[in-house]
Amino acid sequence: MYSHHFGLTQDPFSIAPDPRYLFMSERHREALAHLLYGVAGVAGVAGVGGAAGQPGAASGTGGGFVLLTGDIGTGKTTICRCFLEQIPAACHVAYIFNPKLTVTELLQSVCEEFHITAAGASGPSGEPSAPTLKNYIDALNAFLLRSHAAGQSSVLIIDEAQNLSADVLEQLRLLTNLETNERKLLQIVLIGQPELRAMLERPELEQLAQRVIARFHLDALTEAESAQYIGHRLGVAGHVGPLPFETKALQRIHRRAHGVPRRLNLLCGRALLGAWANGLHRVNAVMVDKAAAEVFGQDGAGADAARQAGRPAVYALGGLALLAGAALVGFLMGRSPPQQALAAAPSRLAVAALALPAASRAGVSAPGVAVSAASPVEEIQALLAQLPGDINAAWRALAPAWKLPATDADPCQSASVQPFQCYRSASLSVLRLRQLGRPGILTLQADGGAPVYAVLTGLSDQSATLQIAGRPHSVRLVSLVALWRGDFATFWRPPPGYSPGLRGDGAGPALAHLGRQLALLDGAPVPPVAAPPVLDAALRERIQAFQRAQGLEPDGLPGPMTFMQIDNATDAAAPRLQTNLR
Repeated sequence: MYSHHFGLTQDPFSIAPDPRYLFMSERHREALAHLLYGVAGVAGVAGVGGAAGQPGAASGTGGGFVLLTGDIGTGKTTICRCFLEQIPAACHVAYIFNPKLTVTELLQSVCEEFHITAAGASGPSGEPSAPTLKNYIDALNAFLLRSHAAGQSSVLIIDEAQNLSADVLEQLRLLTNLETNERKLLQIVLIGQPELRAMLERPELEQLAQRVIARFHLDALTEAESAQYIGHRLGVAGHVGPLPFETKALQRIHRRAHGVPRRLNLLCGRALLGAWANGLHRVNAVMVDKAAAEVFGQDGAGADAARQAGRPAVYALGGLALLAGAALVGFLMGRSPPQQALAAAPSRLAVAALALPAASRAGVSAPGVAVSAASPVEEIQALLAQLPGDINAAWRALAPAWKLPATDADPCQSASVQPFQCYRSASLSVLRLRQLGRPGILTLQADGGAPVYAVLTGLSDQSATLQIAGRPHSVRLVSLVALWRGDFATFWRPPPGYSPGLRGDGAGPALAHLGRQLALLDGAPVPPVAAPPVLDAALRERIQAFQRAQGLEPDGLPGPMTFMQIDNATDAAAPRLQTNLR
């Protein structure tokens, strides 16, 4: 009803689990990585190894259980749908979304999902009887062995797994006994609410609990992530221009929704409906409180809404006439403040947009949002004057982080003598900077001015730390991005024998190093290599699984960004961006 009013092509706050709207917070990326590497492990594709709560522990041995839990509405099912879209073609998937089944019904459903026919024994009249448990298990085992022989893998995903009964869970445990001498044949992914974890702590399920090779709990969003989430969904839905929420409204939305994506959807949708009913283009905190009372009830609305409980609500859906009439009363106090008031205090809206990919944040760019009484350029003009116009000076300032000498020689030439190379990109986003997580050089340029170069050493939700003349200087992220066009440079350590594309006879050492690193991340032993490794289909699939989990282009070709992300996951001594900034 409000889509046209806000320039939207569709409803941005539908609660349907549409993967296009999946907002990848840090925790969501880790959750998706768990699922992807669970598939990679059973398929013999290396992933990321680590302790519980870190990506990749799922794929250490292949088989067993991967456990993904989260509170209601945190995005588990949406992540699962996104995961299903990225599963390799050589992987068979059985997806059970209604697990309130008996043991026989479960096995029947699994066989149906895998397109397996399980025939019962013939009776006296020659007609086959209903399949027994043994018939289903035998048919499933035969299917898994055939798939394994054909180089294919099989994954069973059970959503809402907290509804599984104890006897069904025990049967699932027995299914993980289907194996060859080398590996398990079936990976089982259990997705459910927090009570699923409590279920597995029961003494009678201890054997199953010991086969859970990765556990991950999906938490709610932080306040900054909630703002980013709202901006992301609006961008996907076609919104252009400043976000239709005031800063205090965004803060209030996070508190009322507790950072739960589904609650955020419900509250934002109802608040936008109220603004549309009153002919407004921005939502303020009063509107949020009224929407919370309407959606969550009095307890969810909070104290502010309690003080206004006597006022008529404008969110009732009894018809346009009722909406328009109630709006005259209920939103008279909810008018947006003057633009001067909006410009008086920093806004979180532009900062929220910075964490989105460029395509998603086109409609919420910094120039369209009032963030300060001073322009972004004016805010850091004094710092710009101190930054060098020679990128070699910035390279020399960056060198000590890699324990490289800061000599007067060409830093990149000097680094090439060391086991390092210089890497430059002209198209990074703030999101990719966060993912890469290493210090580097930003090219900054005011309109009409000459470029200058800043060493980035820290990055938080709202600020960045630049090293200037040997000292750290903090700047607002929105101000920095106003002068940054995506140019980023840093050092990286290529493996021996590396060349772009890693093809040809000389690529063997680099590919062997890559295989060892992926095996290390996978938590699996490194198999002996009888011949020089090649970039074949199997290795490219392993690389693609890693690239997907890191948000990189899954082309299967290991370039500098792929190796840098591998180093971040395996080398604790590698320099890191500071993130706990004040």
